[in-house]
Amino acid sequence: MTSGSAMTKANFEGLRVLALESRRSEELARLITTYGGRPIVAPAMREVPLESNHEALEFAAGLQNGEFEMVIFLTGVGTRALAAVVETVYPREKFLAALARVKVVARGPKPVAALKELGVTPNTVVPEPNTWREMLQELDREPGRPALNGMRIALQEYGMPNPELIGGLDLRGARITRVPVYKWALPENTAPLENAVKALAAEENEIDVVFFTTSVQSVHLFQMAEEMALAGPLRRGLERCVIGSIGPTTTEELHRRGLRPDIEPSHPRMGYLVKEAAEQSAALLSAKRGG
Repeated sequence: MTSGSAMTKANFEGLRVLALESRRSEELARLITTYGGRPIVAPAMREVPLESNHEALEFAAGLQNGEFEMVIFLTGVGTRALAAVVETVYPREKFLAALARVKVVARGPKPVAALKELGVTPNTVVPEPNTWREMLQELDREPGRPALNGMRIALQEYGMPNPELIGGLDLRGARITRVPVYKWALPENTAPLENAVKALAAEENEIDVVFFTTSVQSVHLFQMAEEMALAGPLRRGLERCVIGSIGPTTTEELHRRGLRPDIEPSHPRMGYLVKEAAEQSAALLSAKRGG
């Protein structure tokens, strides 16, 4: 009875919800359906290994030779991929022994989980919402030298560089070695994403709510729209929709594109995003479209 009542309160009321998620698209679609929405799934990205692991292998050698004092892990997928590359040239025990000699920093729960699988407990875990701001605040607390001045830091990157984090570390005098492990590409089958662009760009509203669960999705959505000569209509269409952003990092990318999310959940998790969007979307959409 209670759960039914809660579901009534949190209900999309049949709104059409676009999900750009790739890896967890089925889970997100089920959540949208559970909360009374009609999911439209259009994966916007795929992870692909770098064509060369040159930087990762150089990092492995540098770590063994004591060239770093800190290693920052930004993502769980990237942490696992980096470990797999390192293990092609060094036994895991040697890799773990080298990590034990440096300060290990994890940007939130996903890299923490990946490190624990390896048997590594990070020295520093960045608190929610796990953006570059919280990262720099935590690192500013590091003892021993003002503002990380001169500290040799290896930064495991994910998909795209984080210019704000890199700039903040540079301003503090850190000596940064970027270690890209994988990058993002458009999906092999772009037809669903193309159809999503057309639906958003249509003069008659064909989509009501759009979920962005990572910043790269907005990059690729606009890339596809530009290739289709629909960037302007896409932007206008998004302004007529309720925009849900998973968290601050994704929101920042949307702001760069002149878009302001209507919903950012109380916790940067998919379940919270869907539930809170279900509660608010009907009223927000009515206000955006003039009732």
